[in-house]
Amino acid sequence: MSDRTPQEWREILADIRHPEEVRKAGSRRARRRAKAEHHQQMRRRSHEWVREQRRRDPIRPTGAAIIVVVVLALGVGTRWVWPGLLGEKQPAATAGQAAPAAPGHEDSEAEAPAASAPPVAPSATPAALPSPADQDNPDRVAEQFARGYLTRNPPQDQTHRTVVERVRPFLAPALAANLSEHTDPAWDKLVSQGGISTVRSVAVTPSGKDLPGDSPLRVWRQATTAVAVDGYTDYSETTVLQLELMTSGGKWHITRILGV
Repeated sequence: MSDRTPQEWREILADIRHPEEVRKAGSRRARRRAKAEHHQQMRRRSHEWVREQRRRDPIRPTGAAIIVVVVLALGVGTRWVWPGLLGEKQPAATAGQAAPAAPGHEDSEAEAPAASAPPVAPSATPAALPSPADQDNPDRVAEQFARGYLTRNPPQDQTHRTVVERVRPFLAPALAANLSEHTDPAWDKLVSQGGISTVRSVAVTPSGKDLPGDSPLRVWRQATTAVAVDGYTDYSETTVLQLELMTSGGKWHITRILGV
């Protein structure tokens, strides 16, 4: 609000000098109309003068703000695109960007072997090799085979083939391949019962008269095995295997099995 009084405003308006044609416009009403038109013309001229001054002004606030933003953007871009210009070091190569190899190391790096993948666990548990003392006696071979073959843990073994791999050192190659390719009804029964079998005892005796007798190169042995099963229902069973063993190079191997 202005502190001037109405009288002071009247004096200020009285001091305003109007052109001669406004003062001599005739009647009082005509003079008022001429003064109003004169004031409108003065306002238009003032507006035009302000626009002209703004046009001649070399920079406006909005233009100054735009220039500041452009300068800052150029500074940031120069820092990343050309860091050496500002005395900075090139950042390390990011993931996915291969750093160029030094010329002197290209040949040596080409000859370096590729990093090998971690070894994959075998699907079957390898069996421990029997000692020569185990395989120079057919009874001992028959006992070790029966104990290893009928000790089964399906959750750990996963397949019947794993059981075969465990006793492979006691088997002839052809018999081991045959057992690996076929399942065992006792294995399927054990899996259906959710059981784990443990061998309690193995008794090895010569086979009965219905099988050929011993010879220096071939013998038949009967392995009677007591097995305890821990599963949905605990039970015990006795498994009788008729085993044909043949020797080669002083080592006995099982070549045929009856009872599986």
